[in-house]
Amino acid sequence: MDTNHHDCITIRDLHLRCIIGIADWERNTRQDVLVHLTLFADLAQAGRSDAIADTINYKTLTKRIIALVEGSSFALIEALATVVADLCLEEPRVRRVRVEVEKPGAPRSARTVGVCIERQNHRKEQAES
Repeated sequence: MDTNHHDCITIRDLHLRCIIGIADWERNTRQDVLVHLTLFADLAQAGRSDAIADTINYKTLTKRIIALVEGSSFALIEALATVVADLCLEEPRVRRVRVEVEKPGAPRSARTVGVCIERQNHRKEQAES
């Protein structure tokens, strides 16, 4: 596999609701979160074949993320971002993922607060070396 490609698929502004936060009221009230994803993969074959089998099916992945997040209950957005990253790395073609999670309105003085994490699948990187 050619590792010289720097291809990615982006999913922006995935608007979801879940239990997130540490305050008592946050433990009982679903809140809005925005999830942004960048999935790093070699997309060259898909570009040549024009076949869904040669790429990441982002519709299927998005459905899995929605189910995961909306069924979750975390204190920290860092933890939420980590489980989303882990789910993305289960996809065979994903080499690395950047996950951003924003919690709009927290704190009240800001439009949003968020975290950004990057994780990579070390087994895939070692197999390609």
